[in-house]
Amino acid sequence: MTDYLNVLSQRAVNLKPSGIRKFFDIAEGVPNIISLSVGEPDFKTPWSVRREAVRVLERGKTAYTGNAGLMPLRAAVADYFKRTINVTYDPANEVIVTVGGSEAIDIAIRALVNPGDEVIVPEPCFVSYSPMVELTGGVPVTAVTRAEDNFKLTPEILRAAITPKTKAIMLSYPNNPTGAVMRWDELEQIAAVLRDTDIIVISDEIYAELTYGEPHVSIAQLDGMRERTIIVNGFSKAFAMTGWRLGFAAAPAPISEQMLKIHQYAIMCSPTISQHAAITALSAECAEQVREMMAEYDRRRLFVLESLRRLELDCFTPEGAFYVFPSIQSTGLTSRDFCARLIQEKAVAIIPGDAFGTCGEGFVRISYAYSVKHLTTAFDKIEAFLG
Repeated sequence: MTDYLNVLSQRAVNLKPSGIRKFFDIAEGVPNIISLSVGEPDFKTPWSVRREAVRVLERGKTAYTGNAGLMPLRAAVADYFKRTINVTYDPANEVIVTVGGSEAIDIAIRALVNPGDEVIVPEPCFVSYSPMVELTGGVPVTAVTRAEDNFKLTPEILRAAITPKTKAIMLSYPNNPTGAVMRWDELEQIAAVLRDTDIIVISDEIYAELTYGEPHVSIAQLDGMRERTIIVNGFSKAFAMTGWRLGFAAAPAPISEQMLKIHQYAIMCSPTISQHAAITALSAECAEQVREMMAEYDRRRLFVLESLRRLELDCFTPEGAFYVFPSIQSTGLTSRDFCARLIQEKAVAIIPGDAFGTCGEGFVRISYAYSVKHLTTAFDKIEAFLG
């Protein structure tokens, strides 16, 4: 009889299962479930992008591409960065096309982190950051952000987390799960702490197109920060292309060279059809459709905030992404009990806040990547549950 615990990787065995996946599994067994749990746009991929994919298939362009991705796509990515944040990257050796933003984060961490190195992970945050660090033998160091700061990283919190072993920091703004956004002056305070160190920033900017009010700001825009920043982005959220599995990373050439080696061995190249279609996604042809989706997300955001006020659940106003992170402490329930009972009693699925870090206890994540009709039905049920 094989002793699997003896043959399996101890790092893999020690990883905690995703707290999000657990509640997905619970919800799957409930008839007529109404879900506000998934961070996936309910829009279809813009038709011009789908049409280009069909054309590519009809022409039989289904072979491998170069490891770093199609040069026209890398050039379009570099142009996107120049156009949106005024930062210049060389598409030949500073841009890599990846299998979603998740792979970009993975190869960035693996290119940087040696066993024992520390990576600062501000929480609440997306569930994969700390496990990816742990798989390299690195040590994730939690930097707890606070509701009173609208879940933004402060220079004081950052300084307290830095040690001689700190190799990198994960930044994720607009933030999943809170919807927090950091503006220029706030990022400048973070940059001021980092400039005199060798700490590298991995900036997950997958929601860059989904900001309300002021345009997105990347920490790479600030003086002296491009040379120490890896930007991760992709097509899943803003372009409603989740199933196409396509992302990209931009980094200084010495870093991207190492990231590309890992990508070569682990992945080879990103999906060819998706790459061709993504060139269209970044073109002016798609810009209006992206703006229309953004306007609809904003309408939903305001509807959800008004619904939470009606239910007397405290929630700061998110400025990005498509999530709200309200407090449920007034109910006396833990985050997991609240979500479990809401599924069982009202067949509505949301995610407990502690799935995004222990400091998320007392909060829940609600996605508004759903129609207003869907949201209305869900909030009527939540109101009945609270009542």
